[in-house]
Amino acid sequence: MNEKISNTGKSTRRQGKRAVTVTDIAQAVGVSRATVSLVLRGSPLVNVDTRAKVEAELRRQRYVYNRTAANLRRQTSSSIALVINDLSNPFFAEFASGVDEALGAKGYVTLLGSTAESPERQQAVLSTLMEHTPTGFILSPAEGSDTQALRQVLGAHANVLLFNRELEGAEWDYLTMDNQRGAYMATRHLIERGHRDIAFFGGHAASSSCHQRRLGYEQALDEAGLPVRLQWLIESAPNRLEAAERTGELFAAKEQPSAAVCYNDTVALGLMLGLTSRGIRPGGDFAVTGFDDISEASVAVPPLTTLTADPRARGRQAATLLLQRLAEPDAPPMRVVAPVQLRIRESSAARPT
Repeated sequence: MNEKISNTGKSTRRQGKRAVTVTDIAQAVGVSRATVSLVLRGSPLVNVDTRAKVEAELRRQRYVYNRTAANLRRQTSSSIALVINDLSNPFFAEFASGVDEALGAKGYVTLLGSTAESPERQQAVLSTLMEHTPTGFILSPAEGSDTQALRQVLGAHANVLLFNRELEGAEWDYLTMDNQRGAYMATRHLIERGHRDIAFFGGHAASSSCHQRRLGYEQALDEAGLPVRLQWLIESAPNRLEAAERTGELFAAKEQPSAAVCYNDTVALGLMLGLTSRGIRPGGDFAVTGFDDISEASVAVPPLTTLTADPRARGRQAATLLLQRLAEPDAPPMRVVAPVQLRIRESSAARPT
C-alpha cells in the first residue's frame, strides 16, 4: 500500500502509480507550486533553506522533471541540439566539447546526435531531437544533405547554425574554416620542399569543404606551373580505415606522386598507415599534410604537418554564434570564416634526391 502522511496527520493514498507532480511536492513541503517550479529551474530567487527542503522532498518522492512539458508551457527551452556527421572523428569530439563548454556556461544543456554521414539517419535524428523542443541547432550536415528536407523537419523559422559544410539555398548562419586558403598553404609548403608530383587525397568532391580545399590545392599548383593530374585526385570517406585501404591508388599508374595534401588529419593518418604497410616511409620517402590539427597529430609517427583549426575553439565559437542568433532572431544570416595556420612537423619532409 502506497501512503503518505499530510501535514495535518491524515493519511492520503497515492492512486496506483500516478506520477509525482509539482503540487505533491509543494503540499508536502508547505510551499507554493511556483516555489517548487523555481527550484526545478535553478532560479536564485529561492531561499537557501527552502531550496534544500524542496530538493530533499524531490529526492524522497523520486520526482522526475518533465522538461519537454515545461518548455511547451514557457514557450522556451534550455537545450540546444548539436548534430555532427562523424562522431568517430576526433575533430568532432573536440568540437563538441567546445560547444558544450560554451553552452553550459550560459545555462544550456547540449543534446548530441550523430548521423554517420547518412542523410536518412540525419532526418531521423533531427526528428527525434525536435521532440525535446531545443531552442536551436548546430548542424554539421551529412554528405548529400538536402536543404528542403532539412527545412521540413526543422521548420522554416528554426535557429540553425551550419558548421563546416555549406548547403545550397540555405539561409541559416554558417561557420567554416578557411578551407581554400589552408589547402593552398599546405600545397605551397610541399612545393617549397621540392615536391612537384603532389596528390590530393581523401574526402568527396561533392562536399563543400572538400571542394574548397581542392580549389586551394589547384590554385597553388597553377601558380607554380604544375599540372593537376586527375589520377591523383583520390576520393575516400574522411576516415582512417578507408584512407588506408585506398592508398594503393596513388601508385597504380607509371607516374607516381611523392607527396599528398590530405583532406583532413584522420585521412592523413590513415594514408601514413597505408604507406607504412607498403614499405614507404611517411616523412622520408613520401610527404604528407593534414587539416584540423587534432590532438593525435602531434604525436603521430612521424608527427603530422597540418593546418591548425583549433576544434575546441571552433566549438565555442559555434555556440557563441548560435546564442547571438537567439538574442537577435531578425538579424541577417551570418557567414563566418575562421582562419587556419600551417603547423610544420616531420611528415612533410623535403623530396628525396
